[in-house]
Amino acid sequence: MSENKEVKKAEKPGFFTRAKNWIVALPGRLAAAFKNMAAELKKVAWPSKKDLVNYSIVVIAFVVALAVIVGLLDTASSFLVKQLIQL
Repeated sequence: MSENKEVKKAEKPGFFTRAKNWIVALPGRLAAAFKNMAAELKKVAWPSKKDLVNYSIVVIAFVVALAVIVGLLDTASSFLVKQLIQL
């Protein structure tokens, strides 16, 4: 029984020791992150130039269409507000 009481817990390293270990390990962790990122980017299926142009045209057309719709709604709502103010 006295042996169990005498067993000491492993002490947690102090703040400065943990900070030093974190700083020392930082370059290795950053390098690993960039290596993983490069490996993942190699797996990406990049679109061809033709697909990229087609997708860009679709996005631009969609944005223009929405701009026209929002512009028309804005003009109509401002006209209605002016009419209500004149009553």
